[in-house]
Amino acid sequence: MQSVTDCLSDTRGSRSLVYLFACVHKREPANNHTIPVKPNNILSLLPVATGILIISMTLLATAACRASDLAREQRLADQIVESILDGEPVTLRANNHDFLGIYTESMTDPAQGAAIILHGRGTHPDWSQVAGPLRIELPEQGWSTLSLQMPVLAKDASFYDYEPLFPAAGPRIDAGIRYLRQQGAKRIVLIAHSCGVHMSMAWLEQQGSGDIAAYIGIGMGATDYQQPMRKAFPFARIEVPLLNIYGSEDYPAVQRQAEALAPMLADIHPASRQIRIDGADHYFDDYNEELSTAITDWLATLTTKD
Repeated sequence: MQSVTDCLSDTRGSRSLVYLFACVHKREPANNHTIPVKPNNILSLLPVATGILIISMTLLATAACRASDLAREQRLADQIVESILDGEPVTLRANNHDFLGIYTESMTDPAQGAAIILHGRGTHPDWSQVAGPLRIELPEQGWSTLSLQMPVLAKDASFYDYEPLFPAAGPRIDAGIRYLRQQGAKRIVLIAHSCGVHMSMAWLEQQGSGDIAAYIGIGMGATDYQQPMRKAFPFARIEVPLLNIYGSEDYPAVQRQAEALAPMLADIHPASRQIRIDGADHYFDDYNEELSTAITDWLATLTTKD
């Protein structure tokens, strides 16, 4: 698992396009005077055409970076679908392609509601850390779960590599909400871990929180080495109860995010809370039961107030 932490901004590659474009338009002096170019000379258009070509190629490359690695998604699905013992794999559609979800129905009747679960960077909806345990344990407490495959890139992709991909998660969240509504869910909560938090925040920034009853962030604010967050989370767009859960051994960036969020909780919603689980790290290894209990106990306080 790639180390997650925070440091200084990464500026690699930030000058390449400007530099190349400037070189295209640069004119060298010829004996301290310029040589006039006839307007109808096609060669005079080459610098402009070259500049346009460079910009077009850069934009195409940027657009390509915004697409999930669908082949890798398929490999991940092939690895886990046959081994699913709890819940059922479902095929959902967003951004003109299919993606995997795992639906696990509540063990109580009636159910308390349903939860969409978003895994961390580069993994899958049945990942053994956080996503998998939660999707299985929450139904025991009356919450159906739909764990979604989030967009992924190559294994060595960094946080900054993933940044342009965040908006692509929005249509998947929308598809998950539609599916749960079709199953009869009236109360839907959104649970996101690590990079899933960043993806869900991009969705919240665009949509607001009108389609969910509560938001739960796990390990909020985690990034990568020398790649700090370039914009703050859009907490002003959240109008439902928010729960931030993190471990006492979580990354420094996560700890600082919790400190910054603390004075804002009441403004988001009176029921918003932060919970620190002593001993837990960012992935809650050996603390999955405590994580599940903290979530269901908090959700129970919301249910009793309805």
